[in-house]
Amino acid sequence: MSETPDSTAPRYEDDIYEEAANWHVNTGEEKIHAKRVTGKWRKIKWITHSIWLILFIGPYIRWNGRQAVLFDIPNRQFHIFDITILPQDVWMLALVLLFFAMLLAAVTSIAGRVYCGFFCFQTAWTDVFTWLEEKIEGPPAKRRKLEEGPWNSEKARKLGLKWFIWFLISVLTGISFVAWFTDAYQLWHDLLTGQASTTAYGVIALFTAGTMVLAGKLREQACFWLCPYARIQGVMYDKETILPTYDFNRGEPRGRLKKGKVPEGQGDCIDCKQCVAVCPTGIDIRMGQQEGCITCSLCIDACDAVMEKIGKPKGLIRYASLDEMEGKHQLPLWKRPRPLIYITILTLALGGIFYGITHLGTIELKVLHERAPLYVQLSDGSIQNKYRIKILNKTDKDFHVKMSAEGIAGMELKGAEKPLFARKGSDSSYTLYIKAPADAIKAERTPIIFKAVGIEDPTQQATYESMFFAPR
Repeated sequence: MSETPDSTAPRYEDDIYEEAANWHVNTGEEKIHAKRVTGKWRKIKWITHSIWLILFIGPYIRWNGRQAVLFDIPNRQFHIFDITILPQDVWMLALVLLFFAMLLAAVTSIAGRVYCGFFCFQTAWTDVFTWLEEKIEGPPAKRRKLEEGPWNSEKARKLGLKWFIWFLISVLTGISFVAWFTDAYQLWHDLLTGQASTTAYGVIALFTAGTMVLAGKLREQACFWLCPYARIQGVMYDKETILPTYDFNRGEPRGRLKKGKVPEGQGDCIDCKQCVAVCPTGIDIRMGQQEGCITCSLCIDACDAVMEKIGKPKGLIRYASLDEMEGKHQLPLWKRPRPLIYITILTLALGGIFYGITHLGTIELKVLHERAPLYVQLSDGSIQNKYRIKILNKTDKDFHVKMSAEGIAGMELKGAEKPLFARKGSDSSYTLYIKAPADAIKAERTPIIFKAVGIEDPTQQATYESMFFAPR
């Protein structure tokens, strides 16, 4: 049975036309001085922003006498606690990038630009910078007045103090980033004594300048015009994506309070514009979804606080989908194809990463058979093959390995009578020979299993299957 549309219900097509007519993009002519608001979502933002503290404290965590996480580019080694990843395992890096790309896509299709609003470093640093700005210069009105006023001692003092603190944070950001790629304690020693490399000083200078410009000067303009994720994530929405949304049906027609009460027939929105005042990008959420919305949810906190004061239910602005606003049934997540595809790929990538980490091992063995000649027949009638052995030591310590081989009865392994040395974090190459009696060889090609076992730690083992060649 078909449903007849309610002619009295608000038409979203009309809303779209009105939104287009009043649409405005902040192109940077006026700096946004957002009002700070308290509430549930603000608390969540501070918690998620605090994740970035790992950037500052992570490099100083020690593990077994060395830096716990170290991306050693010159030596082509990534150390993550007890795990050492070498270039041969770089395929896992591709899976890690795929995992985070799919995670971003899945979250965006479900709940919009959550990353931008709660986890992005640009958002986090800008939030900290503007918090400091308010502590030094005062609330938005005072900041605008100071900004537009003439230069005097007070303005110079406040701006100088603000930029000095910003500069210190920016320098610390640059040093903390470089510390992930070298020993953090040695880096500080080299920086303070002037012995650090030109590369270290250059990267720190770039990060310092970039942090001050992006978080201190550009702020929301970086989200509007520089960040590619704003464009990419914008096309991942659909009508079932939940986003901070203004409930048009409940809020309109909006109007001011009269004698402390909402007049009869007026919507719940009292046009206080608090949702606009707290928005870090300066948009009006009541005009519908816009490019500048980073899903930070501060407008929800602001609106809920106003609704509580005037005795109205919270949720005039809330997380909701377009389908919900239109009164349609919201499909459960497991019936939405696009998020399911993202989650499937994400799960496969995560499984590949887990497999790679659990199967890294400490030794990797490769055996290259000499191709010219394939074999040599000795004077006693036996057949000899030549092999090039490569032992990859994935640990940060040197050790020795004992080589053995099996596959043909009575064969001898030459060149490995003594333990072979495996240099830490690199390949060690050796030439070995296998000599086998002719009467024990049953085929032109016979599988041979090489095995390397650590002398100091027998649990360090690796095997490799090669071939033994003989005449017909």
